[in-house]
Amino acid sequence: MSRTGSRHVLDNPALASLTGPHARFAERRGRVLRYPVDVSPWLAVPDDPDAGDWADLAALAGPGGEVPLPGFRGEVPAGWEITQRIEGVQFVDAGLATAPDTEAVRLGPADVPEMLALVARTQPGPFERRTIELGTYLGIRRDGILVAMAGERLHPPGWTEISAVCTDSAVRGQGLATRLILAVAHGIRERGETPFLHTSAANTGAIRLYESLGFGLRRRTAFLAARAPERDAVAVA
Repeated sequence: MSRTGSRHVLDNPALASLTGPHARFAERRGRVLRYPVDVSPWLAVPDDPDAGDWADLAALAGPGGEVPLPGFRGEVPAGWEITQRIEGVQFVDAGLATAPDTEAVRLGPADVPEMLALVARTQPGPFERRTIELGTYLGIRRDGILVAMAGERLHPPGWTEISAVCTDSAVRGQGLATRLILAVAHGIRERGETPFLHTSAANTGAIRLYESLGFGLRRRTAFLAARAPERDAVAVA
């Protein structure tokens, strides 16, 4: 399995993505990297950020700005405030029975308004105007209306995250999410990569589904957000 130093690339998947297959998206200040805000809110800091990294992060955030800190388990410096903490879990392919789906269609830029509307109805997590650029997104339509979708987000070397799994309430219980997850995973496997995903540790329904499909728990993590100091931080050279 791919590792960065002594750590696995999935321990800091945003950093591994933005320094790897998604390097074309990276906005950088020092050692801090992020996606453009209209692509994804994910942001990457080094595994052990120093004072200069925090200063660079504050400069990216702006005075009093809020930034995500996915997976961060350390202490924030004086002046920073944790504004959100959601315990999460990371699952990896442990024997998925992947398969393409004949009803699923590949979604493209022209479908983004429908995708954004579905996300607004179902709240699967962050999805922005350009998120579709991160990878393949598949959807299912009924009577011409997009009612379910799933796609690819983070892309550490050798791995691809399945994300934005959502189903309209009118068609829940029909197995559409399962079919789309397996279809997206099939495409990932076809590239010689391994699917993984994240969810809230409190989302027991999703966890039961993922385990039933053949995902295995790799690690527990956390999704944090923090507010930068009100005054500009100056990056350490």
